[in-house]
Amino acid sequence: MEIATETERKYDVPETFELPELAGAAGIAGVGDAEIHDLDATYFDTADLRLMKNRRTLRRRTGGHDAGWHLKTPGDGSGRTEHRVSGESATPPDELLDLVRVIVRRHPVTPVARLCTHRVETPLRDADGRTLALIAQDQVRAESDGEQTSWQEVEVELVDGDIAVLDAVERALLDAGARPAEGPSKVARALAGRLAAAQQEKTKGKINPVFRYAREQRDAILERDPAARRGEEEGVHKMRVATRRLRSTLKTYKRWFPENQVGDELRWLAHTLGAVRDPQVLEEKLLAGVADSGPEFEPAAQRIKSGLEHRVAQGREELAEALGSDRYLDLLDRIDELVDQPTSAGNPAKRTRKAVRKADDELDAALAGGVDEEIHEARKSYKKARYAVEVIAPEVGKPAKRLVKALTALQDGLGAHQDSTVAREVLRELGSDSFHFGVLYGRQEQVGKETLAAVPALVRASRRKKVRRWLAKT
Repeated sequence: MEIATETERKYDVPETFELPELAGAAGIAGVGDAEIHDLDATYFDTADLRLMKNRRTLRRRTGGHDAGWHLKTPGDGSGRTEHRVSGESATPPDELLDLVRVIVRRHPVTPVARLCTHRVETPLRDADGRTLALIAQDQVRAESDGEQTSWQEVEVELVDGDIAVLDAVERALLDAGARPAEGPSKVARALAGRLAAAQQEKTKGKINPVFRYAREQRDAILERDPAARRGEEEGVHKMRVATRRLRSTLKTYKRWFPENQVGDELRWLAHTLGAVRDPQVLEEKLLAGVADSGPEFEPAAQRIKSGLEHRVAQGREELAEALGSDRYLDLLDRIDELVDQPTSAGNPAKRTRKAVRKADDELDAALAGGVDEEIHEARKSYKKARYAVEVIAPEVGKPAKRLVKALTALQDGLGAHQDSTVAREVLRELGSDSFHFGVLYGRQEQVGKETLAAVPALVRASRRKKVRRWLAKT
């Protein structure tokens, strides 16, 4: 499978449109010889257009230089990511379906539209002959649900150029009578009626803050799924955070979700993600503590690296199995049933206040007792409280965001203390027979004392009237 980033812009043009002079701007020295391609693309989706609604397109295309199967997904903001698989199979390849399994789940993927495009493709070159961009003049015929439409458009795709090239070409095209394309893609235009109806059904009505937040976390789980499947650190981390946020929201605002039966399953998913993420974080912290300790600590560093990377590898295997299971797909279906139900009346601020007060009480008791496990439980309560404040933050504005920031700092301080506790447990497991591990253990004990000593100041900052006053009035 080939993976590429596609950066392009599309324009609608009249039948009589002709390309303007493009040389002389943004390093464009001239144009090369045009090539003509006749492209025939069949687009696949579920009956309710799940891929299109989630900004993904799956097609099989003949003609041109990249015939075969293509899956386009949202990129990093600079363009879309295109996954390509060659071959003439009539059914979508499993390697592409696996990338969108979290979206289509068990729903069959079948043809939803066919587009035939007559393309005249012209390269824009610099003085050294490099191709900066390709400009394609397309005559499109689309068929979907027995209806046919046709139009003309111009597509400009970057090759070795930069955004300045796209900007310069855009100015010239607009001056010549082009206008920005009506839709983000050809198939979106072909399916415009069906897609608009599906999107309207999905978004109609005012969304209660609790449901909005829950849906955002559901969507974040879906968005991070492909990267988590690949075991990427950021993807695993962000998916785990979204899973925790969703579980916490369903529990804190349980009156909004009376049919909630997914708490244990969300805990399972978060634990599976944590089996990858936790040893990654620990390895980074522990190796950083060894880095300046001299060559005599190198065997300890190697033992830490080997032991924790083994845990990461095991975690990735377990995560891949979990994300490929029916249990995971069942969980996603049940989450949809919960968060997509009709909006619920009620002000969530009362539950938010209760979550914050509960965290305050637990931490005060834990600090008085000095028991690490109780302090860790108080930290988890503050995490729930922060998520609860995040729920109403868009409506409240800056005061709520200020409290979120203060609770995050407190949670991080408590987290640093917990990290030292976990680090000591791991050091004991990996090197109880080693003097150097004993030294590292002592250092982590000191880290635990220092981080705990910093907590009272973070508590005071989070409970200042300036930070909390709004919550009592909400």
